Amino acid sequence: MNSTLYEAATLVVPMVFAIVFHEVSHGWTARALGDPTAYERGRLSLNPLKHVDPVGTLLLPGALKLLGLPVFGWAKPVPVNFARLRNPKRDMALVAAAGPAMNFVLAALAAVAFGLLLRGVDPHVEPGTTVVFIADNLKNFLMINVFLAVFNLLPLPPFDGSRILRGVLPAGGVRVLDRIEPVGIPLFMIVFVVLPWLVPGLHLVDRLILPPVAWMLDQYQHLITLVAGPEPV
Repeated sequence: MNSTLYEAATLVVPMVFAIVFHEVSHGWTARALGDPTAYERGRLSLNPLKHVDPVGTLLLPGALKLLGLPVFGWAKPVPVNFARLRNPKRDMALVAAAGPAMNFVLAALAAVAFGLLLRGVDPHVEPGTTVVFIADNLKNFLMINVFLAVFNLLPLPPFDGSRILRGVLPAGGVRVLDRIEPVGIPLFMIVFVVLPWLVPGLHLVDRLILPPVAWMLDQYQHLITLVAGPEPV
């Protein structure tokens, strides 16, 4: 298989499913806390076509890959009406936290699956194409979920981190976030995409996001090793 096609086959599917589960978890949590808006609009489906955003799910990740920048993206946000939540201030934070939490859980499942795969493979025999393909998908699924979770915890509107902050900040802090919200996406694109492209030394993703991502991946590596068991002699 052509290397570009192979890379796409082991990257696109894990990314789409990581993003879809992230978004749907917001809707599941909101429904449990009193807001059925996502359910009413048919957005609690795991069908990727209901959640794909042409820019955030397809064009932006592809462009970032071509530019050699860290790959990230988003799906169409699942609609949440915070006014329908039983405790809007607290529940807004819980709904926001559900997305990253789901990604950390999916990363753990990928680590367990990868460990089981290693346990079932004879280290003295060259793995077949199917095994390598599954392994690459699991590794990418783990890394994408960790990156997506940490990335979304940025305390910048409209990311989940800012919604979580709203649940714990006093009124003054919430007003600051309200002022930032209208320019959140343009500000993010300038700081995290345009500036690093123009000035390579300003890779803020490398400095702010990759260190905690690397730490989390180390923890999942311990889980993989635990599940895989000791190496045969």
